[in-house]
Amino acid sequence: MSEFQDIKEECCEANKQLPACGIVDLTFGNVSIVDREKGVLAIKPSGVPYETLQPDEIVVLKVDAQPDANHHLDLEAIKIEGDLRPSSDTPTHMRLYQAFGNIKAVVHTHSRNATAFAQAGLPVPCMGTTHADYFYGEVPVTRPITPEEIERHYEWETANVIVESFQNVSPDQVNAVLFHGHAPFVWGSSGKKAVENAFALEIIAEMTMKAMLLKPGAPSLSQAQLDKHYLRKHGANAYYGQK
Repeated sequence: MSEFQDIKEECCEANKQLPACGIVDLTFGNVSIVDREKGVLAIKPSGVPYETLQPDEIVVLKVDAQPDANHHLDLEAIKIEGDLRPSSDTPTHMRLYQAFGNIKAVVHTHSRNATAFAQAGLPVPCMGTTHADYFYGEVPVTRPITPEEIERHYEWETANVIVESFQNVSPDQVNAVLFHGHAPFVWGSSGKKAVENAFALEIIAEMTMKAMLLKPGAPSLSQAQLDKHYLRKHGANAYYGQK
């Protein structure tokens, strides 16, 4: 049995949850899991249908790799296990793990409502307590990626643009971002939690879009109510749920 069997199984199960939650179409999207002690990440292979995905098909790669002087990242050279080609988004996941030291899993989907905000170049404002239960403030949208960044290394620079969006936002308190013109990237403390966050983002994006249609210019949630709902679930003195 592989020494990476645990994260391969967690990664496989998390990927299978995407269609179960209704937040992927076709083969769009992927989940990765990191094992920081072993210095590896596990990720879905490119283009493989979710319904047939097996743990042994999950690809394991080194997590600390960097593009070379020519801005090339040879995924085959840093592959540790797996016969299939890893997701084309692998460099984005890798760079996010390097930048955000507390995250355990990254989810990328093209869930329809969240992607609509990304395509419109709009953040998801915090308009209600459902949002505040998951994200401490608006879910940001990145700036557009430049032609130079696309040419240099599209997937790697995608993550760098995301990281730039969190200079004044904690990735531990806002576990999601909308990549301008593309789609959401979401993360969490486990594969299961990251998928839950991605599902919550899609629900919240739909609610917010409807609220904005019902009342254009409707205000965001008050800071006091945002604080109450987020901190009672995630704060130092949280009391939501069971011990």
